[in-house]
Amino acid sequence: MQIKRKAFIGVVSLVFGLMPMLAGMSAQAAGSTLDVVKQRGHVQCGVSQGLPGFSNPDDKGNWTGIDVDFCKAVAAAVFGDAKKVKFTPLSAKERFTAIQSGEVDILARNTTWSMHRDTALGVDFRAVNYYDGQGFMVRADLGVSSTTELDGATLCTNQGTTTELNAADYFRSNNMQYEIVAFEKADEAVAAYNSGRCDAYTTDHSALYAQRLKLTNPQGHIVLPEIISKEPLGPAVRQGDNNWGDIVAWVHYATVAAEELGVTSQNIDSMGNSSNPSVKRLLGKDGTFGRNLGIPADWARQAIKQIGNYGEIFERNVGVKTPLGIKRGYNALWTDGGLQYAPPIR
Repeated sequence: MQIKRKAFIGVVSLVFGLMPMLAGMSAQAAGSTLDVVKQRGHVQCGVSQGLPGFSNPDDKGNWTGIDVDFCKAVAAAVFGDAKKVKFTPLSAKERFTAIQSGEVDILARNTTWSMHRDTALGVDFRAVNYYDGQGFMVRADLGVSSTTELDGATLCTNQGTTTELNAADYFRSNNMQYEIVAFEKADEAVAAYNSGRCDAYTTDHSALYAQRLKLTNPQGHIVLPEIISKEPLGPAVRQGDNNWGDIVAWVHYATVAAEELGVTSQNIDSMGNSSNPSVKRLLGKDGTFGRNLGIPADWARQAIKQIGNYGEIFERNVGVKTPLGIKRGYNALWTDGGLQYAPPIR
């Protein structure tokens, strides 16, 4: 009986281990993602269930945010129309299944690029559209000014995310005690923290500023200064479709290259007359880059004109003039001391 039970467990483990690969094979059998997207007539994008600044719907169902704008830029590049995109809100638990199964074409849901996710889940990360790190938020009246003072704290966070593992590493390496209270939905975790169930709320640093806006008294909470992890956030696609992955990657790089070259949504028409070879290649005036991707020659021009360059996207959604008030920091261009850097279009 014990041998049979072990054999049964082995078969179940094998099946579940093969699920991402089988899902990817099924998607390939149905045709390339680009072909499927063109036939359907829109890009299906998996986003968060509501994170201000990244992907958040208003009361009329209109989505805004960095991740939303990225998906709109892909739609503009493929169709010449940024409106040809639909959004699927996903919890942290649901997100990878959705991209593996083909429910969505792109996962753009403030998701951390890690080795396990990139090699074991049947997905490929193709770019980093926001460099982040995990932080902590506490009530101002708790009298805590550093994460080193959180020994014995109860932490609210999201289930199925890297935050649980990072918190475990941090507290154990610093010989500190803690208790995790994890929730499937981010709003549930925020509500629990807001009600006083936890001493601190921990997630990506940017998300702390976003979620603080939802609290009863946002001014009564502070984001602690320490960053305890690297959280490169970016879009992911299914493994096995390099062409679609290239489109997703190069749409992001095109927005970064545009900022590097001083091309904006406002001046792009006049920049079309530029004699700068790099600008001409970016805007489809020279080369066969669109054809190589299987999309129109003016793919980058459409994305930039309709959505903006990377700097415009950042400042519009999370920048210092928005309620989140986030400085560029690591997300500044490499020429300004940041990490955003586009390979050359040539």
